[in-house]
Amino acid sequence: MLFCAFKDSRFQPIGRDELPRLGVSVSILRHFEDGRDYRDWDIGVHGIRIEFLNERGAKRTATYLPEVAPEQGWDHEQTIDSLLRKGGYKGPVTTEVRRSIKLTRYQSEKISVTFQDYMSYWRNRRC
Repeated sequence: MLFCAFKDSRFQPIGRDELPRLGVSVSILRHFEDGRDYRDWDIGVHGIRIEFLNERGAKRTATYLPEVAPEQGWDHEQTIDSLLRKGGYKGPVTTEVRRSIKLTRYQSEKISVTFQDYMSYWRNRRC
């Protein structure tokens, strides 16, 4: 986590003055089930993990948490297409490609804490 906060070139480093406004969330993944096809999941309920072969025949995987599709306003097909790209698929996304996907659906529980709550916990804990 510290690497992401201070060394990840995609983002500006976190400044000390930003700490009071920070929070962290952790998603606990559970209830993994094999899907029958690429549409066998409910938007906003299930996260999905896909496994597929890229255009060179290499096995690839990618996942989205349950909140991603509704946050983006995506339907099943748009979500799968985006997930294929996230997983590194560079070829044309066709119905045949979508049907070749091995899909695993899951649910998650998201737990969040603010920086203030975190600091309060550490100040009040008993060892």
